[in-house]
Amino acid sequence: MEKNPRPIYQKQNSFYEIKHKQNTTLPETISRVANVRQRADLTSKMSKSHREIFNQVCKDLLDSNPSDNPTPFSLSPSVVEEIATYSDSDLPRYLVHRYRYEIYPQLKILDEYPPYLQIEPSSICNFRGVFCFETDPTFTEKSNGFMGQMTLDLFKNIIDQAEGNIEFISLASRGEPMICKDIVPMLEYTRGKFLNLKINTNASLLDEEKCHAILSGGVKTIVFSADAAEEPLYSKFRVNGKLSVILENIELFQKIRQKNYPDLSIITRVSGVKFSDEQDLDSMQKVWGDLVDQVAFVQYNPWENVYNQPANNIDKACSDLWRRMFVWWDGKANPCDVDYKSTLCVGSSNDHRLDEIWQSSIYQEIRDAHINSKRQNKNPCTACTVV
Repeated sequence: MEKNPRPIYQKQNSFYEIKHKQNTTLPETISRVANVRQRADLTSKMSKSHREIFNQVCKDLLDSNPSDNPTPFSLSPSVVEEIATYSDSDLPRYLVHRYRYEIYPQLKILDEYPPYLQIEPSSICNFRGVFCFETDPTFTEKSNGFMGQMTLDLFKNIIDQAEGNIEFISLASRGEPMICKDIVPMLEYTRGKFLNLKINTNASLLDEEKCHAILSGGVKTIVFSADAAEEPLYSKFRVNGKLSVILENIELFQKIRQKNYPDLSIITRVSGVKFSDEQDLDSMQKVWGDLVDQVAFVQYNPWENVYNQPANNIDKACSDLWRRMFVWWDGKANPCDVDYKSTLCVGSSNDHRLDEIWQSSIYQEIRDAHINSKRQNKNPCTACTVV
């Protein structure tokens, strides 16, 4: 087996670089956690299992020497910034979620539902990012069945199942969510139902109606995808895109936010894929820094020919198998988005409940293969670098 020439992709923390407008410090956040710990009224309605998780989080953050625990819970700068957007009453729920999201995959603990659910409103994109699945003609060819938009009825069915069982929802995956003709009523339907709703968009299709839907729909994090801050580099990476349009649309979003939702706690981020030495975060910060809260690059996760690449030497289990589940526009459930053609499809939300799919034998078979260092028996896991 040849040595894998590409770096391992850490899915838990995919940031390559990030700059924050962070006003809250880690000590201040730890102090908040200590104060909330003393408030029994904030955890009295939690289930027993969630209270136990919250107590473990507090122990890791406030009491324990990290060496006493092989998998201690900690707070990254991004999490500290996210915590600042939550009230004390929501903080215990948030910390329980983060523990399930970060620690459960390390311990290979399977919860009743995935800690994180990614829903794909559309697999269609109006751009052709040079690092994206959309450049694969066998994926974008309409006759192959991968292109489409989720119906509002299917979306509502998924949301109804997730509400009360999953705290974090992301509306993004293989395509551009703003293309979906029902994205506005979808956002309206999610309002107030989740602790965190995140949406990723290239921002090219933002208009006043969509901006209001995002800002009034309970979105806590919006990620504007951009990989450069100058032309022609931007259009080189985001083919069919035009930087001036993106700048104008993000400015529109921020104007609407400041005028109509001045007290809304939402994190805005411009995030690009670190694909080339031509990209520079300082240049990104100069252009985007005044418009958003965070500017970041995420690691590039090479996917090209992933279905036909030779097996690599990675035998560590993919953490996403215990962290998140993807539901495509047509209802297919998938364990990851590297498998963008769904060869590992684990069921359909048209036929089964989310918890049934998450706990199904076919899903567990994939997990077992990874646990037993046999991910090479699963395609595209055999050539994938995600752990």
